[in-house]
Amino acid sequence: MEGSTVKTALKVHGMSCASCVAKVEKALGNVPGVTKGSVNLASGQVVAEHGSDLSPALLVAEIEALGYEVERGELSLMIEGMSCAACVAKVEKAVRRTPGVIEVAVSLGTGSARVRGFAGIMEKSEILRAVLELGYGASEKLDGAAQLDREREVRERELWVQKRNMWLAWPLALVIMMGTFQEYWVFPKFIPAFLGRNWVLMLLTLPIVVGPGRQFFVKSWNGLRRGVTDMNLLYATGIGASFLIASINTIWPDAGFGGKEATFFESAALLTAFIILGRYLEALTRGRTSEAIRKLMRLQPKVARVLRNGIELELPADEVLPGDLVLVRPGESVPVDGLVVEGYSAVDESMITGESIPVEKTAGAGVIGGTMNKTGAFRFRATKVGKDTALSQIIKLVEDAQASKAPIQKLADYVAGHFILGVHLLAVLVFVGWFFLGYERFFTPETRFLLSPYTLAEMGVFGFSLLMSITVLIISCPCAVGLATPSAMMAGTGKAAEHGVLFKGADAIEATSKLKIVVFDKTGTLTKGRPELTDVLTAGAGGLPEGELLGLAAAVEKSSEHPLGEAIVKGAEDRGLEIPAALDFNSVPGHGVEARVGGRSVLLGNVKFMRDRGLPAGELEDHALRLAAEGKTPMFVAVDGASAGLVAVADTLKESSAEAVGRLHRMGIKTVMITGDNRRTAEAIARQVGIDEVLAEVLPEHKAHKVKELQAEGRLVAMVGDGVNDAPALAQANVGLAIGSGTDVAKETGDVILMKSDLMDVVTALEVGRATMRKVKQNLFWAFVYNTVGIPIAAGALYPLTGQMVSPELAAFFMATSSLSVTLNTLLLRRFRPTGHRQAAAPSAPQELGAPAVSGLN
Repeated sequence: MEGSTVKTALKVHGMSCASCVAKVEKALGNVPGVTKGSVNLASGQVVAEHGSDLSPALLVAEIEALGYEVERGELSLMIEGMSCAACVAKVEKAVRRTPGVIEVAVSLGTGSARVRGFAGIMEKSEILRAVLELGYGASEKLDGAAQLDREREVRERELWVQKRNMWLAWPLALVIMMGTFQEYWVFPKFIPAFLGRNWVLMLLTLPIVVGPGRQFFVKSWNGLRRGVTDMNLLYATGIGASFLIASINTIWPDAGFGGKEATFFESAALLTAFIILGRYLEALTRGRTSEAIRKLMRLQPKVARVLRNGIELELPADEVLPGDLVLVRPGESVPVDGLVVEGYSAVDESMITGESIPVEKTAGAGVIGGTMNKTGAFRFRATKVGKDTALSQIIKLVEDAQASKAPIQKLADYVAGHFILGVHLLAVLVFVGWFFLGYERFFTPETRFLLSPYTLAEMGVFGFSLLMSITVLIISCPCAVGLATPSAMMAGTGKAAEHGVLFKGADAIEATSKLKIVVFDKTGTLTKGRPELTDVLTAGAGGLPEGELLGLAAAVEKSSEHPLGEAIVKGAEDRGLEIPAALDFNSVPGHGVEARVGGRSVLLGNVKFMRDRGLPAGELEDHALRLAAEGKTPMFVAVDGASAGLVAVADTLKESSAEAVGRLHRMGIKTVMITGDNRRTAEAIARQVGIDEVLAEVLPEHKAHKVKELQAEGRLVAMVGDGVNDAPALAQANVGLAIGSGTDVAKETGDVILMKSDLMDVVTALEVGRATMRKVKQNLFWAFVYNTVGIPIAAGALYPLTGQMVSPELAAFFMATSSLSVTLNTLLLRRFRPTGHRQAAAPSAPQELGAPAVSGLN
């Protein structure tokens, strides 16, 4: 039977004329199953009529093969009610089946889903309906504070529901437990006999099964209708079978299920109570793993003071427009990003960049929305508002990272997704094994439940085998396997964000933890990226004082626009020297400059410049060679035809460079420096920092090739650069770390964004990556060990030796403990502190790397 005809509408870019229209329509007509294809050039819309059995992906492939682009769309959803990796697999499977969906990624930790598909085909309503039909809550994700309010509402509602269920399940379960043991120990003295009667226990258990336990049966049925299973099916099977067997043995004790003594109502009751307790504790603790993202969202200011047409208005922060003049008073938050136009203050930016010291702000300085103004008042011009602010970009990056999946998580999700079916098959094998072989060979009248006082002497073969298989279903726990990775990734990305380190995805965290080589670009990464005055040397005891020598050099260079000259002028100004005016300035490109200062002739330049003027460098030349060997640029100074001394300028090392490289060495990381400088200069810098290997005289376009050569050694390589000039190398590396990104994080190339220019953040990124993956591996280890040990014991592996079996309620307790332990172990990441973060780097280089050193040649 042929399928019905449907219409598929696609948004296509790149069509420019009538021939494009004809070409697309002809291509669609050639696709088998398409009855009609029409194109609207003005709107860029393509509509194809075809049989319902034709996949829209074929239409897209045909159009894109012609060189046009089919528009894609993205949808972010919040999913309520997921509890394990099987839930994730179930939602992903259902959403992937909806028309137009290309890719779907569901995060158990954040309770969110990110769906990508073809615009025009992918319908939000269809996707929401597919999720709702599974029994989960679904809604479109909101922005900022609104999303924070909704998440809090959802979390509080889930906690309230499970708390209400606990208030019903636990008191009744404890009463049922007391009634079950009414005949034992001292209980007959204060527990009435009627409470131990099977009919009473059945009536007490029924409200638990149809009340708090109802959620498991409903969700199981919704999943089975769509051909998918999850953890709820295990719960429903265990609870339902326990209650059903106990009820049969109460109503028809001779039915062959163990008789009137095998009424384990307490199993159904406590099983439900333990599962609900586990759900409640998971909901309580899982929210804490995403605390970092909520902290960031809470930073978003709600109110802004704006000056429009000379009138001060108080507006919601999201109504501020680019170009608005915004007023900020002491103690207020900066509402949006902008540039200061008037005033002076110190602003605490630690919540955004991790920088602990307040930053001074004067006219022309940039301010970041969400930061806290400390002392003064100022006005600034808004430049970025709404989703474009640095805080919004950071939140988006962290959310995307938490919603992504690392390779190790994909494996865990695959295992957990097939776990349910595997456990059910195993439960059937356990039943068959004990029914046909085990019961007759090993069953004894002294059989009892572990930690239970009464025996199961009258238990028949069917009841015994069924009880074993039910216990296997209950004790198995894919929740722990499914939570192991996403919970740790959420905590890790949040912790990194607190310190100004932004991972773009979970795969970046996993790759960072495995790094063996870190490659640093020199300029702007290891060094400050701007030349500074480092040395002033005077010629002989009778020469000019160093202050006068530096003042004359600065006077000549003040008329120059060369960066090295600017460094000399700034060095003189920083030392409080008065710089006289220069006359008759002359520049000889590539050699030096000359001028008259206060009636004296002053020359400043390289050794060739001096020789051309007939001025021998003398003993100064040896010092110049030494300074050049240290990676500095020496410049000779001559006054009135005589050598007076020299000044040296260099792109100085950042204060944290040596400390960061030293810490990487202690972590077992090989460090490499890559630069376009000559080898002598490069090796001088490398020696001062402690770099292992130098790649010198490398052109910018060849840096990526050098990274590739290092990767050929079989080790994972990170590249640390400025994110713009080093973009190809950052992309080639296994992990690209864009350092000094500041607030424009959305445009950065690289897998890891470092907000500040502090190289210790490279160490922080590696430490967070390693700490996160340690937690992932610990969680997975305990989750797999629990199932590997627990399932065989529940299946009766030790029964022939001990005569004891695990009761369903004890299995439920172990199951809840397993998933809770994973979450609690992850929460330990909240105590993680990067080694040495916010500590001043220890001085490890000579003084000339910092403030200028001044000495005479006596």
